[in-house]
Amino acid sequence: MLNVDIDGHRMQIGQRFAVSFQRTLRIPDDGHTYPLPPGLGSFPLRKVEDYRDRVPQHWLQQGGVFIPMYQREALWLSFSAASWKPNAVKIAIGGINAITGEPDDNQLRADPQNYIVCPNQPWLDGIHTGQNSIRQFVAMPLGQGYTVEASLTGTEALGGIQIVVFEPKPGKFPDKPPPVDDNVLRRARSLFSPAGFQSMGVGAGGVIQQKIYPDPYGLDTWDEDNYGRIFIHILNSLQFQALTGQEPPPTPIAANTYTEYGLPWFALYDETKVGLAASDPLNQAKTISERDTETAHSAEDTPSFAVPESQIKLLDLENPH
Repeated sequence: MLNVDIDGHRMQIGQRFAVSFQRTLRIPDDGHTYPLPPGLGSFPLRKVEDYRDRVPQHWLQQGGVFIPMYQREALWLSFSAASWKPNAVKIAIGGINAITGEPDDNQLRADPQNYIVCPNQPWLDGIHTGQNSIRQFVAMPLGQGYTVEASLTGTEALGGIQIVVFEPKPGKFPDKPPPVDDNVLRRARSLFSPAGFQSMGVGAGGVIQQKIYPDPYGLDTWDEDNYGRIFIHILNSLQFQALTGQEPPPTPIAANTYTEYGLPWFALYDETKVGLAASDPLNQAKTISERDTETAHSAEDTPSFAVPESQIKLLDLENPH
């Protein structure tokens, strides 16, 4: 098993792979496809074990960490990995694979591919619903039918985010790094440095242009017996403060207001790469706006807006400098 280390805002699984959970703008679910929103700083990570006398019993059984999020707040996952020795990574939300929509397990599959490879996959902003697009990860409370878990399974028993990281088999890649590791894209999108108990899950928000890349090495590359797994619980920000005594991050600026100020959005220059085909199960998941309509809920939503081309900063996957 791979070791999991937490440093407050960043989680390292094994010796080379790390992930942070980025605060971001929530984009509208209005039928349009938006560019990549910025990172507005990372969510703080707290170990479940450090609050064992105050968290629910099932959290202790699952272990892992928790992060604070406001209801209907969005996030994206930022990956850091070694180009000289990559990792296969599975991401699930509420026990649902975020790439295929299948129930989560510890097995890697090639058809359909149920994992990403880091690098070159630098980020994941949502569930995989199109060959060149995803639907944004948005935090929603459990028990109201808003999560992808509820839509695809009919229950909301798990919530949170689950990550499994696999090492390559011995001999597939070098055991030591080259003099300089060229993987620096991991920071390119960041604009800033880093009661009743109710867990939260992840619902499907608006559409963002983003590809999920096929595995360039093949399924036989990965050692399915050598992995690290962790559960990321999502806690309402007010409950986070009550539990830890620490202030949660402030609510993010509205996406349309951010755009009006002329601040940057992002696009990845990856035209030479083909994205994986869309997942049928995930395309069947109800979005948050569809669930709002279904329940006649009149939540204040993000208004539609257009992002001027002049505000979209192009990032080069092959030459991030």
